[in-house]
Amino acid sequence: MKLEKNALLIKQKAKKFGFQSCGISKADFLEEDALPLENWLKNNYHGEMQYMENYFDKRLDPRLLVEGAKSVISLAYNYFPEQEISSLDNYKISKYAYGKDYHEVIKDILKDMVRELQEEIGDFSFRIFVDSAPVLERSWARKSGIGWVGKNANLITKQSGSFYFLAEIICDFELETDFATSDHCGTCTKCIDACPTDAIVNDKIIDGSKCISYATIELKNEIPESFKNKMEDWMFGCDICQDVCPWNRFSKPHNQPKFNPNLSLQNFKKNDWQELSQDLFSEIFQKSPIKRAKFSGLKRNIEFLES
Repeated sequence: MKLEKNALLIKQKAKKFGFQSCGISKADFLEEDALPLENWLKNNYHGEMQYMENYFDKRLDPRLLVEGAKSVISLAYNYFPEQEISSLDNYKISKYAYGKDYHEVIKDILKDMVRELQEEIGDFSFRIFVDSAPVLERSWARKSGIGWVGKNANLITKQSGSFYFLAEIICDFELETDFATSDHCGTCTKCIDACPTDAIVNDKIIDGSKCISYATIELKNEIPESFKNKMEDWMFGCDICQDVCPWNRFSKPHNQPKFNPNLSLQNFKKNDWQELSQDLFSEIFQKSPIKRAKFSGLKRNIEFLES
């Protein structure tokens, strides 16, 4: 009864702090993910993301990340914008990067949430993860019933599609666990058909080295010629496989002011981006996910689109 009561309290807190979903799994070895992850790496689908080869065991077992871990609390935070940035005479930026860096925004929210939880249910050991460290976020979110993994490898929910961030609290607190939900992609292949670079090689399997998001963010070397005339003006990231997903017609605008685009993003046109300086880049993107690409990376992306 206590496990159930505490799990309910955590979900109520998650809602209070702005999370759209919260689910709980037992901190255990992700046996069904081991072989798929191994094959994905063997096929070099991670491209030049060498860090994906590290900490293989930790990716599959949260007890190696948090000593004495008993529960993985998975959370989803909406980032769907009220209005998209105009693509008219403009380069495109993935919606998740419109505002402030989500790593910091959500981490701060989670710290406050955990502080309140500890005041009410007592002290417990934990670690917070927001798209950081070797955690298979979608696997835990799927196990906890937040959604299912779609053919585009994004986590999808019936109620609100897939435009949300995932985060985890791995803790040594035993809680009542949730159940995985069923897959609702059916025979739909819209995401596979729409991908201009054929990055979706199979149901739920992405060749990261062919993905526009990878090419514009993760890739540090020159963009391969195979991307030529296929990037559809994406300067940072890519939302194509999400934009065409029928479930995203249920996406609702977020209510987090920190995720709203700054004025520069709203007002810039192609010519402004082409003339961007290092100083202006640093000023605009000081606390943005776009700083991950660096000034040199963003300039490289623009030059490739214009070549």
